[in-house]
Amino acid sequence: MDKPKDINEYIESFPHEVRKLLELVRKTVQTAAPEAHETISYGMPAFKLYGNLVYFAAFRSHIGFYALLSGNAAFQKELSAYKTGKGSVQFPLDRPMPLDLIEKIVKFRADENRQKMELKKKK
Repeated sequence: MDKPKDINEYIESFPHEVRKLLELVRKTVQTAAPEAHETISYGMPAFKLYGNLVYFAAFRSHIGFYALLSGNAAFQKELSAYKTGKGSVQFPLDRPMPLDLIEKIVKFRADENRQKMELKKKK
């Protein structure tokens, strides 16, 4: 697949059932951080708010969600039911998408990025 020009094009490149899940994740991120800017980064959907906020991507058997190291560390207990990596988590396609958890992680990351920006302003 060529690098998509935007998130719409990225989502449209997948089968219908996967597109529905990607749209749910997208809408959840938009709701949790409405001021975040959508973009494509590393060939996948990304949201930026005072720097990198979160990324997500579809794979054969899961949706990868990337909230950087701090996002995973803060929700370690809730994420224990999923396969995780350094700053990443895999949400299986055959299980309900944990939208409430995604929302909490995004809000946490947005607050974290805002705090970092405020500290930079004070310096």
